[in-house]
Amino acid sequence: MKGAITITKDNRELLLLLLDGIAASEADERKRLEELQGEIERATVVESHLIDADIVTMNSRVSLRDLDSGERVIYTLVYPRDANSAEGRISVLAPVGTAILGYRVGATIRWKVPAGERKLRIDKILFQPEAASDGGKATGAGPG
Repeated sequence: MKGAITITKDNRELLLLLLDGIAASEADERKRLEELQGEIERATVVESHLIDADIVTMNSRVSLRDLDSGERVIYTLVYPRDANSAEGRISVLAPVGTAILGYRVGATIRWKVPAGERKLRIDKILFQPEAASDGGKATGAGPG
């Protein structure tokens, strides 16, 4: 499928558990959860040790460039419980978090904001846990 993302099997399983455990009461929340669910369902799923080092996975630290303003931002994509905007740790449930998951360096991400649309390009992955780990074992994985 054109534009499909790539995620690890471990990330997919944890994200589906997360979505199963959330009861969204507001329309905006439901819409965000449905968007993430849709991304997961259309994703190409690979084992952690097979994911390319230039793809944004959970706990990746990425450098993004706003294509309208030229501003550079750095985010770490995390699960909601680990989110902290002051530290640049953005939840996968935040619009930009959902938008970058599974895309590779060079991709342009578009999403709607109240003032219109934002366009960010993934310039660089500063850290990806799968690429950084020995033997390709995913962080947080059980005994292997």
